[in-house]
Amino acid sequence: DLRPATWAASPEHEWCPPGHGDLYPAMVGSGTLDRLLMQGIKYMFVSNSDNLGATLDLKLLTYFAGSKAPFMMEVATRTDADKKGGHLAKDKKTGGLLLRETAQCPEEDEKEFQNVGKYKFFNTNNLWVDLEALADQFRKSGGALQLPVMKNSKTVDPRDKKSTKVLQLETAMGAAISCFPGATAVVIPRSRFAPVKTTNDLLALRSDAYLLTPDSRIELDPKRSGLPPNVKLDGSYKFVDAMDGMIPNGPPSLIDCKKLVIEGPIVFSPGVTIVGEVTIKNASSEKKAVAPGVYTDTTLVL
Repeated sequence: DLRPATWAASPEHEWCPPGHGDLYPAMVGSGTLDRLLMQGIKYMFVSNSDNLGATLDLKLLTYFAGSKAPFMMEVATRTDADKKGGHLAKDKKTGGLLLRETAQCPEEDEKEFQNVGKYKFFNTNNLWVDLEALADQFRKSGGALQLPVMKNSKTVDPRDKKSTKVLQLETAMGAAISCFPGATAVVIPRSRFAPVKTTNDLLALRSDAYLLTPDSRIELDPKRSGLPPNVKLDGSYKFVDAMDGMIPNGPPSLIDCKKLVIEGPIVFSPGVTIVGEVTIKNASSEKKAVAPGVYTDTTLVL
């Protein structure tokens, strides 16, 4: 009925995250945009806090400043692991760039949406913005950027699937690429994209597939040739505490893993190495252990 959700059991769940597209009106409403411009700051770099590969790269700043573009998005080549994420596209009417997210894709178009050959680049959400151009766009648009609104179906308590069903309305900051005539994109190496959005990402990041550099950056091991392990945990591992219960002795070795699929309650013993594509299944409700050893291109049924 489109009324604001109420949840007396935990009122904090009534708050709706507006999405990171709220960055731009927040900068205007708080006076931050005006203060930055008064201080002579012309360019802004912004990224997701969960992207541990996003650092301030002076080469990219120099390139952006020299391009005279008002907005630049860092994109990376899509792989099977990224096919469900938002991708870069061109507007048929204007020829300009736009961002299409999963929530904006009709169900009947899902297969084409995930076609990594057709839509080759995804948004890393590492964005470069000309602040003078941003202020100009706010003036031209009457104080609001025309970002598309995405509708997400959820429950008011994310841990209680029987709680009230709600719609979360949000905007994405990357979608602003369509608001700036002359906006551009630049293809970056995978080292600038190390996100931790799900426990799938976190398990891979904790493994030996990633390295901590001397200057405290997290990067894929060069042996991975720029491709992270594709980890797929079943829904029971959605939250970190459940994932931690699976790896009390630390994660398995994934340095040579292409894809790891986990189905059912398991626990990794110390000394497990995953090579190639491996699926581990446990159809029972009892947690079972994966014994030490090397598992190569196999399906392990416990």
